Amino acid sequence: MPAASFAIRPAEEADRPVLLQNVLAANRFEDAIAGNRATGAADAAATLDEVLARVAESGGLALVTTAGEAVIGHLFLTYETAPAYIRADRRRHAYVADAFVQEAWRGQGAFRAMLAMAEDHARQAGIRDLLIGVLSGNDRAERIYRQAGFRPYSMELMREIPPK
Repeated sequence: MPAASFAIRPAEEADRPVLLQNVLAANRFEDAIAGNRATGAADAAATLDEVLARVAESGGLALVTTAGEAVIGHLFLTYETAPAYIRADRRRHAYVADAFVQEAWRGQGAFRAMLAMAEDHARQAGIRDLLIGVLSGNDRAERIYRQAGFRPYSMELMREIPPK
């Protein structure tokens, strides 16, 4: 499947069933790594609703990649404001809140094409910084993000609090 055989457009309500499948697949994949993801269909719906609300509230962007009529991936961009310890001219930034490409289409350029559109959107909004999160242990995603020009910026560490 050549990269030229897909297109990118804004997400629509009609895309919801496939977006739900994508979010559910991502949650299940990440649960195998982190062991804390909600993996039911209702959880996927809540996740999708939450991220799309953040996109809308922040003036962000919800994109889908299609192959013919089929939705094969998505990228959701939000605009965030960092705390006051970040310089004022860099405080507002773009954040890739969620991205997913179906397995059969990975490596074909769909993610990079959506990322380029998201970056253009952020640039037009006067944004200089684009952030993306990656779950520790998701080595493939980290490699793809680094190849797309992302570099380490911050790291969160987690410790489970044992019950008494």
